[in-house]
Amino acid sequence: MANDPRIPVTFLASEDALASWFGAGGPTALLTDSGSPVTGAVATERFEARALHRFGCTCCAGRSAAAVALDRLFQGRARGRSPWFDRVAVLGTDAARDQVAEALHGDALTLARFRPG
Repeated sequence: MANDPRIPVTFLASEDALASWFGAGGPTALLTDSGSPVTGAVATERFEARALHRFGCTCCAGRSAAAVALDRLFQGRARGRSPWFDRVAVLGTDAARDQVAEALHGDALTLARFRPG
């Protein structure tokens, strides 16, 4: 995907994997549902992986917390409120990871800016 200008998003299993991943590439943003401080990211966005409407319909629930958090990361980068980053790492619970994956596959705005890494 060398010609794909969207920002790659990679799911990581643990903080140990995150530490080695930070050292293996360019500037990285972190998307997490954890309240614990993490060092190494140029920008961090936290969100609460809240349940959507019991049927999951977007007309009642709106966009997911993960999609909104990815928007905040992108807007911070675009407007110069956070340092530039080339990729995003996702570290969180299964619910958080599922919500980010859903945003990467079904949210039009997220798809325009980000891609699975």
